[in-house]
Amino acid sequence: MGCSFSGLNAFYDAVNGGGDVWINENRFRIVRQLGEGGFAFVFLVKEIVADASSAASGGGLAKKVKDPAHLSADGTYAMKKVLIQNKEQLELVREEIRVSSLFNHPNLLPLLDHAIISVKDGQEGAWKHEAFLLFPVHLDGTLLDNSTSMKAKKEVFSTTDVLYIFRQLCDGLKHMHSLEPPYAHNDVKPGNVLLTRRKGQPPLAILMDFGSARPSRKQIRSRQEALQLQEWTSEHCSAPFRAPELWDCPSHADIDERTDIWSLGCTLYAIMYGVSPFEYALGESGGSLQLAIVNAQIKWPNSGPKASYPEALHQFVTWMLQPQAAVRPRIDDIIIHVDKLIAKFTK
Repeated sequence: MGCSFSGLNAFYDAVNGGGDVWINENRFRIVRQLGEGGFAFVFLVKEIVADASSAASGGGLAKKVKDPAHLSADGTYAMKKVLIQNKEQLELVREEIRVSSLFNHPNLLPLLDHAIISVKDGQEGAWKHEAFLLFPVHLDGTLLDNSTSMKAKKEVFSTTDVLYIFRQLCDGLKHMHSLEPPYAHNDVKPGNVLLTRRKGQPPLAILMDFGSARPSRKQIRSRQEALQLQEWTSEHCSAPFRAPELWDCPSHADIDERTDIWSLGCTLYAIMYGVSPFEYALGESGGSLQLAIVNAQIKWPNSGPKASYPEALHQFVTWMLQPQAAVRPRIDDIIIHVDKLIAKFTK
């Protein structure tokens, strides 16, 4: 994959205790940890430039980053550290790096730099790998973070903000779906949407985490292939946002990028109401998330301030949540419709 790391073979100790990290030729200081999950940790880092002239030009990273808009004015970035335990995880990280390099869109989080290094596990231990991925930082958190904090304050997004956040996600997905071959994100959900608050403007929405992104079109022609797809999606696609055809795949099926449209519909519901339209099933005695999804059994809030969104938004969600993928709209159809809603509700 051409992943490399230059210098300082003990640098990884600094990541856990503060200090400096080198990613290829560029040096970063650990500021603080932003989050963690599974085998991954995310840190806020600040680029350390060698001299004033480098600082004036945006630092050493400026020489590597193609789009100057991705450079930080104050030199801070987000660094994701992945602890790789086996060959399968190593291949997954390499694939995430490869796929991320395919995209170039303002509503898709760009990968600025990366490194994969070998690390010895103790004095006599085996060699393992660690990956370091560098991204622009968005300190306002994810859509999920924002929804959680807003719920605690009994706040909701305005109809205008709902539509503009959603429109930006559509733009990012259109870029992915328009590639040759088309790519599906496969894990569109509030936790994978970064939001940046902007005074006097709707929030900036950026889709991230391309670890599950793959070419979207698959021909399933046997029960074994169907089961293999179901097994893969159970590991890579979050259950409350997973399309019906990925829960119960027929032995003869043509899967395409409209799996993302289902997740997009669930995410629009979540922008309004904070959860997937099917998570209620998890709290019901005898409830089944899979059955609720396969049968598209949506439940709408019928009281309180959250019930005040226009009925046209509810109909829009229902249109995307067609259990039969063949009649589900494509991203171009969604964009046409959301633009009509924006024109109607943001005059």
